[in-house]
Amino acid sequence: MIEAKKIIEVKKRVVPAPEREFRAAWIASVANINWPSKRGLSSKQQKEEAIKLLDLLHKNNFNAVVLQVRPQADAMYKSDLEPWSYFLTGTQGKAPSPYYDPLEFWIKEAHKRGLELHAWLNPYRAHHTTGGEITSASIVSKQPELAVKLETGFYWLDPGNKKTQNHSYKVVMDIVERYNVDGIHFDDYFYPYPSYNNNKDFPDDKSWKAYLNTGGKLKRDDWRRDNVNQFVKSIYTNIKETKPNVKFGISPFGFWRPNYPASVTAGFDQYSDLYADAKLWLNEGWIDYFTPQLYWPINRMDVSFPVLLNWWIGENTKERHLWPGMSIGRKKGEEAIDETINQIMITRGMTSKSPGTVHWSIAPLIDSPELTEAIFNGPYKKQALTPSYPWLSTTTPEAPTVNYSKEKNNLQVTWTHKNIDKIANWVVYYKYNSKWDYSIHGNFTNSQNIPLVKVDDKNSKSILKAIAITAVDKFGNESIVKEIIL
Repeated sequence: MIEAKKIIEVKKRVVPAPEREFRAAWIASVANINWPSKRGLSSKQQKEEAIKLLDLLHKNNFNAVVLQVRPQADAMYKSDLEPWSYFLTGTQGKAPSPYYDPLEFWIKEAHKRGLELHAWLNPYRAHHTTGGEITSASIVSKQPELAVKLETGFYWLDPGNKKTQNHSYKVVMDIVERYNVDGIHFDDYFYPYPSYNNNKDFPDDKSWKAYLNTGGKLKRDDWRRDNVNQFVKSIYTNIKETKPNVKFGISPFGFWRPNYPASVTAGFDQYSDLYADAKLWLNEGWIDYFTPQLYWPINRMDVSFPVLLNWWIGENTKERHLWPGMSIGRKKGEEAIDETINQIMITRGMTSKSPGTVHWSIAPLIDSPELTEAIFNGPYKKQALTPSYPWLSTTTPEAPTVNYSKEKNNLQVTWTHKNIDKIANWVVYYKYNSKWDYSIHGNFTNSQNIPLVKVDDKNSKSILKAIAITAVDKFGNESIVKEIIL
């Protein structure tokens, strides 16, 4: 055991703060796009694939994963509300064998690596065209009054049916209440894309007539938008009442409507076709983070990445986190590297208070090692904490209790905390000579070996002079820095 020369509570911070940036990747389960790589894998194979993906993100200094857990009104986890997913076992309603709960496993392994896990759900998709036969376990069979068939083979839950909204609400809140997720995430699928029904109108005559019969006054398109708006607002409100630390994010289509911004003179209209008033959700602050799918390159004139991002920034009146979705697989080789890094850097410059991006998808990070290496050696060179959420909490957590001793050539540091369930990360700071650096850990970790002397490539030695350990809570608030001078 060695004694500290001095312990200083740093009120005016002299220890440089770690980088803050949301660095996430989507992992899709529908059609076995990302995980599991194919249906019917053994539990061991599924776990091995999950670990490989999480290790890839952790190794390259990502700090979050957005995992699809409800691809078609079924579950990649144990649920009493919906059947086990076809994309997991190959049979909807069949549990993994030997049994395990994939979502529970993913959360635990993500948190071990200091990664947040956001559970991604499709609120209304009832059956995907790649989802196998409609079985007795499907919601299409069990609650046929909720689902409508589209001409291309999809089935969709009718958002105008109150029972649909209640069911999807229960599914979301069941995950929030039972699992230690860091976030709930919706993508752009509310009412379906028109092409799913061969560009014919959504078949909701029954619920529309029921609305009119109860005295409804809205026009049909406004009624559809209101169905979605009320659902989004309800989800946000109830997540905050139940577990305030669980963040709610939505990833809408990349622009609101043609002519918003002015450069978008044509193209898809999510407001009219998906009945998704994404601008309203952002204006009202019904989300904690907003991830518009800005899947176009910087130099495309009509839908330029920074131009679209700037328009959304202008609509972010409640100052929520604005972390654009980036498509990192559309280009190849040096072109992909250049576009991806430029988009990350543009986002940092335009959203400098709380930068972040979500990468679509994890596949290019696996398939293009040169792209992943360039991101790691460039913008993600250092670990980063996710940004804090000041509208949710600004309470400073207590600092951990730190113990340390000299073990050969290392300082063995351990720490404990009396409210560990409220802690997401630890930051271990260390000063060699006059230069501070840090490492970030998930809350499962409680120790680190720090070399007493570092030798660089030029055989120059640096001596460990001081350390500090802080706790970061689930809102991103960091405890007071207590500098321990050795």
